Amino acid sequence: MVDFQIGVDLGGTKTEAVALDGEGRIVARKRVPSPQGDYEATLCNIRDLVKDVELEAGGIGSVGVAIPGTVSPATGLVKNANSTWLIGKALDQDLASTLDRPVRLANDANCFALSEAVDGAAAGANVVFGVIIGTGVGGGIAVAQKALTGPNAIAGEWGHNPMPWPEKTEWPGVRCYCGKQGCIETFVSGTGMARDHALVTGEAITAEQIIHLAEDGNDAANETLARYERRLAKSLATILNVLDPDVIVLGGGVSNVKRLYKNVPPLIAEYSFSDEISTPVVQNKHGDSSGVRGAAWLWQNENQP
Repeated sequence: MVDFQIGVDLGGTKTEAVALDGEGRIVARKRVPSPQGDYEATLCNIRDLVKDVELEAGGIGSVGVAIPGTVSPATGLVKNANSTWLIGKALDQDLASTLDRPVRLANDANCFALSEAVDGAAAGANVVFGVIIGTGVGGGIAVAQKALTGPNAIAGEWGHNPMPWPEKTEWPGVRCYCGKQGCIETFVSGTGMARDHALVTGEAITAEQIIHLAEDGNDAANETLARYERRLAKSLATILNVLDPDVIVLGGGVSNVKRLYKNVPPLIAEYSFSDEISTPVVQNKHGDSSGVRGAAWLWQNENQP
C-alpha cells in the first residue's frame, strides 16, 4: 500500500514533484531546474525529487511522470520530445529501476487533461479535451477520468493537423517544426499569433504584448485577436466533429485571455456539424500545477506496493 500519489512534471527548464493525499490535497512539493542535455542527470534529478517529497510527506508513494513527449508503443522508447536527450530512451524502465518501483509516464498534455477531469475545471465530465496554448500547442484527452493515449500514443495531437477551412491568407501556411506545412500549431500558438500580427502590421511584438494592447483598445491588436479567435474556433470545431467532448479546457499562457471564453464558442458553432453546440470552453482550474497533478493521478484509485 502507498501513502501518497506522487506526480512529477518533467519540463524543459524546471522539474516539479508533488505528493497528493487521498483527497487530492498537496502535502509536499518541490521544484528544481531541469538538467540540460544530460539523460543520467535527469534520472537522478527525478530520483532526488521523489525522495525529498516523500521525506516531507512522511510516507511512500506511487510515481507518475508527465513528459514533453510520449513513449512509443512500437519501441517502448521516448519519441516526439522537446527535451531531445530523452528521445530513444527507455525512460519508464530506467526510472522504475532508479526508483525501485513501477513508474507510469504520460504526455504532459494528457496529464493536463486528466488533472482538469479529475478535480479541475471539468470535474465530473466524462470526455474532456484539454488544450495547452503557449509557445506551442498541445492537446490531451481524458475519458472517465483516465488519460486516452491510443495505440500510436498520439491521441489529442490536434496541433499537427492542417488549419481547417483555410482562407487565402492562411494557405499554404508556414512550415512547422514537424516538417509539415500549415499546421494548426503555427496559427494558434502564441508564436503563431505574434507571426500573424507582424505579417499584417509589420510590428514584431510578442503575443503577451498583443494581448495587453488589445485590452487597452488598440485596433490592430484587437484585429489580430479576432483572427486568432476564428482560427482557434475552426480548429476546435474539428475536435467536436470527431470527439464531441463534454468539456474543452484551455491551458497555457493564452488561456488567460478572458475574451476567448465569450467569443470562441459561437464561432465554433459556425463550423461544427450540428444545429446547436452546447460544449463549454472553460479556463483551467489548476494553472501550471495541472501537469504535475495529472501525473500523480495516473495511479488514481490504484494501490501499488
